[in-house]
Amino acid sequence: MGIHVKFFASLKDKLKIDDVTIEQAKTAGEAWDITTNNAERPDNVLVAINLEYAQFDDLIKQGDEVAFFPPVTGG
Repeated sequence: MGIHVKFFASLKDKLKIDDVTIEQAKTAGEAWDITTNNAERPDNVLVAINLEYAQFDDLIKQGDEVAFFPPVTGG
């Protein structure tokens, strides 16, 4: 089952990662570290777990989807 991790917009381009499934992580931050090979976390990155805003230290479990994306602006 795993944990599905997605990257969007400029993060996807910068990290050259679209989405990946990892076997195990305890927090969203750990999922970031595993999938990015411990890349520095930009200050303004938004996190979502199962389509709800979250924080890097929020817990995750098997079957969850974790998404990372830059702030969205509109106008």
